[in-house]
Amino acid sequence: MGDSLLLRNAKLVLPEGVLNDIDILIEDGIVTRIGRGLEAPNGVEILDVKGKIVIPGVVDEHVHMREPGLEHKDNFTNGTLDAAAGGVTTVIEMPNTLPPVENHKILLEKAKRLVSKAYVDFALYGVIHDGNIDEFDEMVYAGAVGFKIFLGPTTGNIPAPSDGTLYEALLKSAKFKVPLAFHAENWDLVKYFTEKVKSTGRTDPKAHTDARPPICEEEAIQRIALYTKKTNGISLIVHMSAREGVEILRRARNEGVNIWGETNPHYLLLTVEDYEKYGTLMKVNPPIREKEHQEALWKAVLNGIITNIGSDHAPHTEEEKKKPVWEAAAGFPGVRTLLPLMIDQALRGKIPLTKIPELLSKNPAKLFNLYPKKGTITIGSDGDLVVIDPTAETIIRKEDFHSKYPLSPFIGWKLKGKIVYTILRGTIIAVEGKVLGGPRGQWIKYSIETIHK
Repeated sequence: MGDSLLLRNAKLVLPEGVLNDIDILIEDGIVTRIGRGLEAPNGVEILDVKGKIVIPGVVDEHVHMREPGLEHKDNFTNGTLDAAAGGVTTVIEMPNTLPPVENHKILLEKAKRLVSKAYVDFALYGVIHDGNIDEFDEMVYAGAVGFKIFLGPTTGNIPAPSDGTLYEALLKSAKFKVPLAFHAENWDLVKYFTEKVKSTGRTDPKAHTDARPPICEEEAIQRIALYTKKTNGISLIVHMSAREGVEILRRARNEGVNIWGETNPHYLLLTVEDYEKYGTLMKVNPPIREKEHQEALWKAVLNGIITNIGSDHAPHTEEEKKKPVWEAAAGFPGVRTLLPLMIDQALRGKIPLTKIPELLSKNPAKLFNLYPKKGTITIGSDGDLVVIDPTAETIIRKEDFHSKYPLSPFIGWKLKGKIVYTILRGTIIAVEGKVLGGPRGQWIKYSIETIHK
């Protein structure tokens, strides 16, 4: 259940186009009417958003909230508070917590732990490796909306699966119509190049980029694309950073392979030149690369080859981030800044405004079978909306984060546009970045009935 609310005079921005002076009625958390001059039922709050942009609530498909087991880095309460403040109404939580989400019991225990702490709605990934492929079906039945497969080193040191396990997982993906999200870096090549760069004695932050060259992604994405084609599975390549990977994705999608691509704001907005300013603060995996890779990513975003944008929200402690380059943790908080950064790019003319709800809401929701409940504004969808003032500005400030360690290279950036309201199932949960009320998020589970009807 949710609340009732009538938005008046919205500039409604959807992937299909823009409609001006639109009223949107939400009753008991569900969108029931969209039009002009709608009457407000008795007792329904009216919110006049004249001059404001309204988009569907963001579905961030890529968050590491660190709970359970890694709460020294951050926790689910803080992570979903930042989501609410940043216009994200649904998060899909990654499985490399402690213990890893490798069977249905751990999945159910994690969901039970998180639901009372969720300020936004959430769904859960399971993880697949050689030791648990037989758990795939039970995790789906328990509610996992997708699975993460780490082909390269990651927080939690979850081993990469063998090619046989990878193939089997994709067969199961086809059977259940659930996506597999891949950290696509060839582990052996990462180790090989890292040892080579380390042996030169380098300790500069850019050494991290040189230790994980594009071929590490290229080989992994090529293998995933081939296996996805042969199995009819569903694949998502997360945090794409390299031009070569984009080219493989383009060819595979043009062949009709059901493979999707995600990138993140840091790959679109930072390059290796920024190491001089930010050092290991901007260390991520795969690494941030040279300008030509960034340009290829932007082109792929604009032409629909890269289909999704997530945050890869991955907080660490200050001590972990400030270590020398080879030991420093990879990742930083991103769920709070995901939408503000991308809205800024739209208002600066870098990307059409209609691409924002497509990349951040509709496509993630469709891929993970949450659509049209999530990811759009239509009759029958959840009343998850974001109201944005395109004439205002946002300055990203450390004090606006809820994260234990608000360590982001974007702090201090001045952005066009400002998130005014975040609305979850008809309830205003944040006003100008200030979160209202307590946790009201729900666990959204995989539904076989929804998939196969």
